Amino acid sequence: MIYFALVFVFFLTDQLLKWFVVQTLPLCIPGRCESIEIVSFFKLTLLHNSGAAFSFLADAGGWQRWFLISVSSGVSLIVLIWLYRIREPRNLLALALSFILGGALGNLADRVHQGYVVDFFVIFYHPYYFPAFNIADFLITFGAILMLLDMIFTKEKASGYE
Repeated sequence: MIYFALVFVFFLTDQLLKWFVVQTLPLCIPGRCESIEIVSFFKLTLLHNSGAAFSFLADAGGWQRWFLISVSSGVSLIVLIWLYRIREPRNLLALALSFILGGALGNLADRVHQGYVVDFFVIFYHPYYFPAFNIADFLITFGAILMLLDMIFTKEKASGYE
């Protein structure tokens, strides 16, 4: 049950931080883009991503919203069932799935309510920029790393769930 509480905390953190950034920063549009530089390689910039990772399909004309909502919903449901079925001692896998599910639900909520995902973290080394991302993206990535670590360090042949 603790892992479902973590999913809720991750989701809530993502949504609250996105709300704060939307209230604080103006939307970055070509010709007018305000940012808050945190350190020389990291800044906060409000962006809307109507596509998938790295803005893939962002200019697809609108159908991608429903496609990405469908895919995100399906994957979230699978991860939710997987998380529910995990049994001891697969704590690292359960933690990984909690990160992934919390992040996936955060971005899914954005897509459902707004039609786009709010991104705001920008890492750069002039003139090179990593694509903008948000807390949900970080949670998903960190969860995937934990899942890989679980795969590497788990020596059991048992599946870990019933």
